[in-house]
Amino acid sequence: MPGAARRAVALARASHLAPTLAVTAFAGSYALGVGAGAGRAGQVALAVLAGQLSVGWSNDWIDAERDRAVGRSDKPVVSGGIAPAQLRTAALVAAAACVVLSFLLGPAAGTVHVLAVASAWAHNVRLKATAWSWAPYALSFGLLPSVATLALDPAHVATATTTLAAALLGVGAHIANVLPDLDDDAAMGVVGLPHRLGRRRATSASVAVLVGATALVVLGASGGVTGTGLAALAAAAGLGSSAAWVASRRPASRYPFLAAMGVTGVTVAALVVVG
Repeated sequence: MPGAARRAVALARASHLAPTLAVTAFAGSYALGVGAGAGRAGQVALAVLAGQLSVGWSNDWIDAERDRAVGRSDKPVVSGGIAPAQLRTAALVAAAACVVLSFLLGPAAGTVHVLAVASAWAHNVRLKATAWSWAPYALSFGLLPSVATLALDPAHVATATTTLAAALLGVGAHIANVLPDLDDDAAMGVVGLPHRLGRRRATSASVAVLVGATALVVLGASGGVTGTGLAALAAAAGLGSSAAWVASRRPASRYPFLAAMGVTGVTVAALVVVG
C-alpha cells in the first residue's frame, strides 16, 4: 500500500471512526427529523463530523505516550502508522474547520456546537483522568440536539426531555466505551468515574443510564407512547439485563460493552424516530 494510502487509513482509524460516524449520522438524522431540509441537515452533519474528527484525533495525539507505554498496538500512533505531530496537525485543522462550518449554521447553533466540541477536548486534555470524566459527555451530548434545532428557521433549543435524554446517552456511552480499557487506563493513571466504580458497578451504571435515556425518550415523546417506542424500550431493557447478568458472572467478558453499545443504538434510534 502506498505511503499516502497508509497514512489515510491510519488517520481514519485514529479518528475513532465508528463513534465519529455514529454521532455524525445521529446529528444529521435528528436534523431531518425535526424539520431541516436535506441541505441544512447535511450542513449540520458536516459541522459535527469536523468536530468529531478533531476530538478523535486529539485523543490519540494527547494519549500517544500513554498508549505506547501499555502497548496499545491497535492504535495507529503506537503501531507506527502515523506520528503524534501529524495527529496534532489533523486535530487542529479539523477544529478550525469545525468552527467555520458550525457558524455557517448561524451564530446560536455555531456557539452551542463549538462549546460542545470544546467540552469534548477538555475531557481529552484533563477531565478523563478525574471523577468528572462523565461531565463533558453529559454537556456535549446534551447540547447536540440543540445544534440541529438552532439551525432551523425559526431557531429554538431542543426540548428539556430530549436534552436530558441525550445527556444521559452521552454518560452511558462514556462508561461503556471505557469498559474494555479499564485496566490499561488505570495502569497509566487515568482514573475516571468508570475506573472508580469498578467494572461490575460501571457496567450496571452504564446500562441503567442508557435504559433510562431510552425510557425518557419513549415516555416523553411529543406524540405519546407508541408501539415502536415500547418495542425500543423492551429491546433496551433486554440488552441491559443481559449485560448486567453477564458482568456479574464473567467480569472480563466484552459482552457487557457490546450490549451497552446496542442499548446506545436503540436509544439513538428512539430519539430520532419517536423523540
